[in-house]
Amino acid sequence: MVLYNFAIYLYAFIIRIISPFHKKAKKMITGHKKTYSILREKVDPNARYIWFHAASLGEFEQGRPIIEAIKQNHPGYKILLTFFSPSGYEIRKNYPMADIVCYLPFDKKRNVKKFLKLIQPEKAVFIKYEFWYNFVNQLNKRDIPVYIVSAIFRESQIFFRWYGKDMRRLLKKYKSICVQDENSVKLLNNIGVTNTVVCGDTRFDRVGDIQKQAKQLNIIESFVRKATSENEQTLVAGSTWPKDEDILIPFFNSTPSLKLIIAPHEVDEAHLKYLEGLLQRPHIRYSKTIPEMMGDYDCLIIDNFGLLSSIYGYGQIAYIGGGFGAGIHNVLEAAVYDIPVIFGPNFKKFLEAQQLIEQGGGYSISDYQAFRGLMDEFLHYDDILKAAGAHAGNYVRSNMGVAHRVIDILDLGTV
Repeated sequence: MVLYNFAIYLYAFIIRIISPFHKKAKKMITGHKKTYSILREKVDPNARYIWFHAASLGEFEQGRPIIEAIKQNHPGYKILLTFFSPSGYEIRKNYPMADIVCYLPFDKKRNVKKFLKLIQPEKAVFIKYEFWYNFVNQLNKRDIPVYIVSAIFRESQIFFRWYGKDMRRLLKKYKSICVQDENSVKLLNNIGVTNTVVCGDTRFDRVGDIQKQAKQLNIIESFVRKATSENEQTLVAGSTWPKDEDILIPFFNSTPSLKLIIAPHEVDEAHLKYLEGLLQRPHIRYSKTIPEMMGDYDCLIIDNFGLLSSIYGYGQIAYIGGGFGAGIHNVLEAAVYDIPVIFGPNFKKFLEAQQLIEQGGGYSISDYQAFRGLMDEFLHYDDILKAAGAHAGNYVRSNMGVAHRVIDILDLGTV
């Protein structure tokens, strides 16, 4: 592990060097300096801690259903939550279900020993892709069981390469590796890793919780009311990028029977003006709306954050952005509302998108013509639209309950 340790030291050095000029790096360094003082101040030496680690906000959302199920069913345990990325820590540093929230120190041996001495967790749970060699090794030496949840493995990962011997050895140090699918189990078994169990993806539980807690949005209700009365359909387009919008908006402009709610991934003024320049039908930004005038508009631009997961519930069709770039955003947030989900071609790394297509609730499009053909079918054949929506919702519901399966594996007993 000489190269691994060298890489960690090099990474930490680079972060420190660039921190005066890089906002995210500066937040990370500042946060790391506070980690040990936070632990010294807040750790209860008489309490029993379960430590959860998430790289960033997305991984946190996958761990969240497990944390909340533990707090509800096993309140005797306290929760330590750590983040690697500022984008996770800064947003969730006041998360009420965690007793302590702090940054994870860099995976250096001296940091690891200091960290574990302060917290002395009873169990450690890493979420999805967190494979920190020194932390896992030291947890093993202290007989502290360590788990990884919602993991998914692909042949391209280092574990399956000729140079991945040390990382393969690391996988055997986990008490259980809770994976999303059978393919991950097969890949791991092929390299001699058998401490695996298929639990599924905790995001299914999370979107179920989000749906139950969905906000009532009067502005959105006013917007869709006219569409409903005139038998028009509403397309909710979430987390869109320019390549998505270049397909969506021309179709919307030429389709009077369609209303559009669009929540772009970027809501800076330049991008909002770009969107408005594309639109040829009456439109308004969410921040400028007046409820009693919503019937005058055909397109509503969501220019803030935090509403999208509730807005999906007001649509009949969803489009998820990102599929013409690095990869699609969360398709499950929309599918849980029993509506079909459309996305671009870059979805191969997203198991839930592949399975949603197989179940008949998801659709990938590669260009404008494909999108138009699909939308025309949905808009003209109500039975096809409803069947696709039912397939999407059933797919999500059939995969819920992951958090409780994981808790059974953690074997928390009674506290």
